[in-house]
Amino acid sequence: MPNNSIEKPVKGLWEAFGRFDFEAVRQFLHNDFVAEWPQSNERIRGCDNFIALNKNYPGRWQVTIRRIVSHEDLVISEVALSHKEQIVYAVSFFTVAEGKIVHAVEYWGESSDPPAWRSRWVERM
Repeated sequence: MPNNSIEKPVKGLWEAFGRFDFEAVRQFLHNDFVAEWPQSNERIRGCDNFIALNKNYPGRWQVTIRRIVSHEDLVISEVALSHKEQIVYAVSFFTVAEGKIVHAVEYWGESSDPPAWRSRWVERM
């Protein structure tokens, strides 16, 4: 069963990013916020660094929230970010405490064309 109150800061975060309202992002992040991106082996400590990094990311992306699920203090989101003809997907695991996001582990993947060899077993979405 979804816990809408624990999901609120995650939904608010993605909606603020979608509006490019980076100062609004701050209200959803805990003072001790830390984000980890295992694929690039990076850790971002603090709201200011996280907001600055996203604010300075090149291009204007459209954010589509595909789903948000939660259990206890964990909220998982799946989003699609599109810019021109590129789509990037992110699956994020957020820990929420005191109504704010304390920790995030995010996995980012760019869309790609599948290899031809497996076409007989799959269908394109």
